[in-house]
Amino acid sequence: MKEIKIAVIGLGYVGLPVAIAFANKYKVTGFDINNQRVIELNKYNDVTLEVSENSLKERLTNNLKITDEVRNIKESNIYIITVPTPIQKDKSPDLKPLLSASKMVGEVLSKGDIVIYESTVYPGCTEEECVPVLEKFSGLSFNTDFYCGYSPERINPGDKQHTIEKIIKVTSGSTPDIANKIDDLYSSIIKAGTHKAPTIKVAEAAKVIENAQRDINIAFVNELAKIFSIMDIDTTEVLNAASTKWNFLNFRPGLVGGHCIGVDPYYLADKSQKMGYTPKIILGGREVNDSMGLHVVNEITRLLVSVYGNLENKNILILGSTFKENCPDFRNTKVVDIISNLKLKNLNVDVFDPWVDKIDFEKEYNQKIFSEIPQKKYNAIILAVAHDTFKKIDLNDLMLDSNTVIYDIKSFYSKNLITKRL
Repeated sequence: MKEIKIAVIGLGYVGLPVAIAFANKYKVTGFDINNQRVIELNKYNDVTLEVSENSLKERLTNNLKITDEVRNIKESNIYIITVPTPIQKDKSPDLKPLLSASKMVGEVLSKGDIVIYESTVYPGCTEEECVPVLEKFSGLSFNTDFYCGYSPERINPGDKQHTIEKIIKVTSGSTPDIANKIDDLYSSIIKAGTHKAPTIKVAEAAKVIENAQRDINIAFVNELAKIFSIMDIDTTEVLNAASTKWNFLNFRPGLVGGHCIGVDPYYLADKSQKMGYTPKIILGGREVNDSMGLHVVNEITRLLVSVYGNLENKNILILGSTFKENCPDFRNTKVVDIISNLKLKNLNVDVFDPWVDKIDFEKEYNQKIFSEIPQKKYNAIILAVAHDTFKKIDLNDLMLDSNTVIYDIKSFYSKNLITKRL
């Protein structure tokens, strides 16, 4: 049996932890098209903060090599593709990164090699879209010369408790024998165990509904928050009361961004529509969650007018810009919806976030991020992201006067400190 040599394609929030985990036991080459990312990682610096400097140094000293040169992955016999699967402006799947990675791997593929996809896709995508690309650029035949598998990622950015080795891994393969080999491969590094799905399509479907289910549950409580706001009822207090029942699902309202929950349901919906069925609950949930930024702004402006009588020359401070707490990841953050809608009302907006890469954020969203809170007083303060560091802030120091509106999206602060919470 030949030595297992793994190439991990894409070294972001998913790919890097995957490469590190496999490098504990196998020879691994991590590949990324971003030269700057490769340089930083080879200097033991992970800007995503998913992998520590010590872990990087230890693996790079032993089993791991990180590169942006395709020739360095040619000797691999297992390719794990972990590139992003975003959506386009019309909410349809954007498969360009996935197909580009498939083309690159196809060009170096050899007989007997296995290609495993971890990127979130719709059911059927691996075999219908990726395999033909692999065949075209390799000149090899699927399930004769090379094989495929699908093992969906379950990385939770910023979560140091549920790391890759501690989460059950779903696996699958294009033949029964390959499914067993892939399951054995992941079983060798996943302490929590694996679940071997009967087909690639089942594994793809399982992944996409994980996030769609969470999206729908959050949409329900977001809709409740809108209803209870009209009724002048505190949503958090309602949920606290309801959660005393043993089978109540304790989801909380908020902004739904990031690379998974706010994106993946569109993959399933798009495929469903192309098959002739338009999903109602999935798309309805997306509509509700995508509307929450505007809802927050409407609440803020209503409160400002009730206190100050108008919106002229009002200063607003937003605490947090990432898509989740204690994490630098700002992909698809819905805080930008709040920022843009506040600006449409000619309000002065400052954003403070010590976690985010300020240069990259401004380049992406044309919005300055302050690393320290500006020395001014504010008419409204919005807690958008529940970073632990925000607990140290004395809100009284930031208030213009006792009328300053403090709006808490995450129920982060004590109720006596704020004006309203989502």
